Amino acid sequence: MSEEKMTRLEEKIGYRFRDRMLLKQALTHSSYANEQKINKFGDYERLEFLGDAVLELVSSDYIYKHNPDMTEGKMTKFRSSIVCEPALAFCAKEIGLEQYILLGKGEEATGGRGRDSIISDVMEAIIGAIYLDSGIDEARTYIHRVILSDLEHKQLFYDAKTILQEEIQKGNKGTLHYVLLREDGPEHDKTFAVDAMIDDVRIGSGTGHSKKAAEQKAAYEALINKTYILSD
Repeated sequence: MSEEKMTRLEEKIGYRFRDRMLLKQALTHSSYANEQKINKFGDYERLEFLGDAVLELVSSDYIYKHNPDMTEGKMTKFRSSIVCEPALAFCAKEIGLEQYILLGKGEEATGGRGRDSIISDVMEAIIGAIYLDSGIDEARTYIHRVILSDLEHKQLFYDAKTILQEEIQKGNKGTLHYVLLREDGPEHDKTFAVDAMIDDVRIGSGTGHSKKAAEQKAAYEALINKTYILSD
């Protein structure tokens, strides 16, 4: 990866590395490291392990301090929704992190760049790299800016299907269900298109690399546009 490209990524994440090898390692999937033969740097897995622990500490601290009346059980559930794989991938995609991941040719060909599991792992590895480069304060600043910002909006996306179901039940407007419209692409890299429906009325549409992801986006569209509020 060129120095110029790493500089662009640093601008996006809002942090400049003193040791850029940490950044490069955080972006390196094992498939790429194995292909290169000359092992100048490792893959992101060890950094991901460290970043996961830092993220759990920082998010727990944030939730504890900002929700003084929240029970332990609710805090645990809230934290899980913030740091789960789809949530981290969502945050990573907002800054275009997936464009910078170093993948082997085989992993690239099978759709690894769009896979939430890889993108979320790289997000945690970035946190681990920042922690090693500058310590907990800089890692906390990054987590607050990229993951813990605008949580109300993000929570709406993360829990879209559940929230939409609850809203429709409250209004007693009909039965929510999802219709698979089509599947595109090869078996290893499919894209699914789904409509969210109340009875026979379409209220939202979404696409994703799994049916679940497509349904989530369709539900989110319905919530944002309030199309689930049907006229009598």
